[in-house]
Amino acid sequence: MEGTADPLVLALNFAALSLPTLVISGPAGVRTDRIGCERVLVQAQWALLASAALGAMAIPLLNGLAQVLLLLGSTLMVGIAGAFELTARNKYCSLLVDHPDQLASYLTSFSVIFNVGKLVGPPIGGFLVYATGPAWALAIDSASYLLPIGSVLFLLAPNRALEQRSAPGSRSTLRNAWLQCGSTLRGVLLLTGVLCLVGFFHPGLAPLIASQVLGPDPRDLGVFTSVLAAGSIAGGLVLQRNSMRFSNRPFLTLGGFGLLTAVAQLGMARSAGMTVSLAMAFLIGAGTAGLLSSCNLITQIGSPQVMRGRMAGLSQIAFLGGGGLSGLVAAVLVMTTNLSTTFAITGGMSAVIAVIWMQRCGGRKLASVKST
Repeated sequence: MEGTADPLVLALNFAALSLPTLVISGPAGVRTDRIGCERVLVQAQWALLASAALGAMAIPLLNGLAQVLLLLGSTLMVGIAGAFELTARNKYCSLLVDHPDQLASYLTSFSVIFNVGKLVGPPIGGFLVYATGPAWALAIDSASYLLPIGSVLFLLAPNRALEQRSAPGSRSTLRNAWLQCGSTLRGVLLLTGVLCLVGFFHPGLAPLIASQVLGPDPRDLGVFTSVLAAGSIAGGLVLQRNSMRFSNRPFLTLGGFGLLTAVAQLGMARSAGMTVSLAMAFLIGAGTAGLLSSCNLITQIGSPQVMRGRMAGLSQIAFLGGGGLSGLVAAVLVMTTNLSTTFAITGGMSAVIAVIWMQRCGGRKLASVKST
């Protein structure tokens, strides 16, 4: 924002973070299922540390276009490493529970904890940028990856005997996982992808939205992102307390969270006041977090252990790949119209899509929730 004030650059930054999932998540899921989730998880965390450190170096060493390009390159590397990390982490969760029936609650609890971090992290990041400058803020951010590396290596005690690995060959490909997961899970992935393609653009345009709603200060962005995260926590808690019931009705669940997001976007389009806009941002956080967590939950518990790495990869393609493209489309809409019109268009389209899917597929249940 400081260097360009260009919505498209902001969207490109989020696209660099999310679009690698379209290409990388498939191989990441295959690798996770073949060599083991713990090994891939640790390797990905080291790659995240190195990628984030590259971004920290861009601030003091470069200026202008070269700096922007290196920051985008750093974000792209984080997106690639993050695709491996998220895919491996999803399967790794199944090795930490004492009984398979606890997996649904554990996955949703993990999502809530993750969003608590998003609630606390942005104000800290905004304060660090304000107090120390972006170089130190990014350096501290890169060093923080040492904490999860240490946790996996020294603190957690997974039951490695539970992990089922796939053998090399055509049966362990991403395409095979898509064909074998069943029509319900394919529909879950498709609906999630469509809803994210239409309406999951706020992570990329958050600095622009925050600037118009609150102000241009980095701390304003921290507050705005924390409001989104607070909504994400609320959506995650609702899903956590109803995890099995909600996962049993996948299209009502996904459509409901998608409709909540759509209504909130329409509210953002109509509102000119800060209080109402922040309330709508809270609902957007709740709706999108519920949508993404539901997709992850349903695809994990609805598939056998041996293919959960690949199902996590397909889920990432649905919500992060769709979200990255959504940010680029929304940026073009903002540049050609304005932010309120963009919210109105995406909110209206999301509402129509959600209602149609709920009417047509709301009665369908998850055919078989695997216990292995």
